[in-house]
Amino acid sequence: MESKKSHLEDILTRNISGFHVYELSDPVHLAFVSQNFCAMTGYTEDEMLSEEEDFYASLVHAFDREAYRQFIDNLKTKEQTLTCEYRIVKKDGTVSYVSDTVTSQKWEDGTFAGYSVLADITDIKNENANLQFLNETIPCGFMKFTCDRQPRVTYMNRQMMDFLRLPKAQSGELDYLELYKDNIYLMVPMEDRRMFARYLERAYAASAPIAGEMELLRCDGTRAHVFGWVAKRFNEQDEEEFQCVCLDVTKRHESRKADEANRYLKALTDIYDKIFAYDLRDNTVKCLFSNGSPMFRWLEDVPMQMEEATEKWIAGTVDTEDRDKVRRFFQGFFQKKLYQPGDKPPQITYRSQSSSGVMRRYSGIFLRMDDAVSLYCCRAAPEAQDAEALRDENAFLKENMQELVMRFTDGVAAFEVTDEYVTPLYASDNVCEFFGFSKEEWIPLMKKATPKKEFVARSNTSYEDFMKLLEAGESEFTYFDLKSKRERQVKAVCSQKSPAGSCPRYVMLYHVDGTGAAEGESPGHPLVSIRMFGYFDVFVGEKPIAFRNKKAKELFALLADRRGGYVTSEEAISFLWEDEPVSPVTLSRYRKVALRLKNTLAEYGISDVMETVDGKRRIVTEKVQCDLYNYLSGEEEYAQLFKGSYLNNYSWGENTLAELTGDIL
Repeated sequence: MESKKSHLEDILTRNISGFHVYELSDPVHLAFVSQNFCAMTGYTEDEMLSEEEDFYASLVHAFDREAYRQFIDNLKTKEQTLTCEYRIVKKDGTVSYVSDTVTSQKWEDGTFAGYSVLADITDIKNENANLQFLNETIPCGFMKFTCDRQPRVTYMNRQMMDFLRLPKAQSGELDYLELYKDNIYLMVPMEDRRMFARYLERAYAASAPIAGEMELLRCDGTRAHVFGWVAKRFNEQDEEEFQCVCLDVTKRHESRKADEANRYLKALTDIYDKIFAYDLRDNTVKCLFSNGSPMFRWLEDVPMQMEEATEKWIAGTVDTEDRDKVRRFFQGFFQKKLYQPGDKPPQITYRSQSSSGVMRRYSGIFLRMDDAVSLYCCRAAPEAQDAEALRDENAFLKENMQELVMRFTDGVAAFEVTDEYVTPLYASDNVCEFFGFSKEEWIPLMKKATPKKEFVARSNTSYEDFMKLLEAGESEFTYFDLKSKRERQVKAVCSQKSPAGSCPRYVMLYHVDGTGAAEGESPGHPLVSIRMFGYFDVFVGEKPIAFRNKKAKELFALLADRRGGYVTSEEAISFLWEDEPVSPVTLSRYRKVALRLKNTLAEYGISDVMETVDGKRRIVTEKVQCDLYNYLSGEEEYAQLFKGSYLNNYSWGENTLAELTGDIL
């Protein structure tokens, strides 16, 4: 028994980290110190034990003594266990961070004693300080998310939330952070989601982190450009997860994009007489290039009201016979009807007064830069070219650059070509990819001459075909289009070689195979079919939409039932939650459902089938096929569609069912 007691005392004095005992009666002092505790402080037992003073309190760092004093005072009040972190100054003058866990206990004579275990946490504190330093000097976004097909975010640091501009959730409002955590694709622009999924597949298969740049969709609808790394790791539960670190490089990207836009603009000024920037977001237009013409000085680099300035130009210079045609062309642009998915850039020819006062024929084209900004470029036709030849596409192409850039698959590039070498001067992103280079790899190529064979080697284009393009001025190539998942035919047209042989030569790419839209489907838009008779379902092509939220599906059914009419928030709530009044809580719940519906439609590439104006929503009937709409059209081929059941999923469908039943009775 005596041996066992001695063994326990040995454990306390040697093996329990920093074990010591306080006597908490005044004056507070140490009643027992272990060898381990003495080793941590550098003082001996004789130096530390005293019934007249709290020697240990003198070791506590001056800045932490007040917190330490309150810690000791709290231990005197009752039997309890408390922990406090503070610094101590050891005998050799070094400073250590410690965590002091004390259990207070009342002795038989009524005094309190404190049994303490002291842990040295200096390394942990230093590591946290280093991490804080890194976070302040190199602010990185950090995320963890699952390796599922639909990844869920399990952790996101404050910096990443700031990158995404996620607001703090307020009571009764939508928690955007939870939405983003539930579906990581909400932070990825629709056009980049397929690429992002492939990026994760590469990261999953790789044994090392995968690095790259991409755009993120912020909560406020703007975009951030980030550079980061993704790696597959195992978490504490030994489960696979992705870990991602990224830096916000938006400012650098925008600066680089501005430089590219300037180079692109410079390339266009070699082709066109006048260039105007139309901004649909700000409803303005300004003249970027007028080739020295005094006619447009009032528009040079000064944004003017878009429609007013355009009408002033049309009324003042365009030939009377062509004014209505030109007005219709620009009205189509203002109303966003001019661009159609898969179409070539919109063009127009007209007669207008030149700066010299002579009436000449001009050709104009809108080149789309992004969702808001388009460049209107125009040039005077050569005197010897008649109107019919100007309308002929092949004749236009031989004049080198009438059709220019279309995003993702069409593009423009400029080269300086000599007998053996080629130096890229400019290229849109898709042209870089066509030649097998990333944008980052393309930039160094612009600073040196590269042998033609070496330049062409990375593309799917043969050297012979590239030489044919340079010599003949045009050629056709086959490539695999990621968007349509099939091989497509693209035509390249090159400007003619100058007598000097080394001036810039421009290459334009455009499709020659067409998109082959299905019957009832607009080019570039998938066919959306809605089934209202029986149970409600929505199909994209032949694939049913798997709504992850039942109320989001019901809201879409309600919009379809209204047949294109707007549904207010209050009306929708009265249908979706029939027994609950409209309140801040139900309005918040409805907004969350509406956002989930919007995200689901976006995932399937059909976000434009729903329109939202001032909080009211409607279905765009002309962009969907629906058995109800077909039946109500009165055409004989649809007369047998209705069999007596309608929206079996939802009780509120009985009102429309009564109308339909009354019709057939």
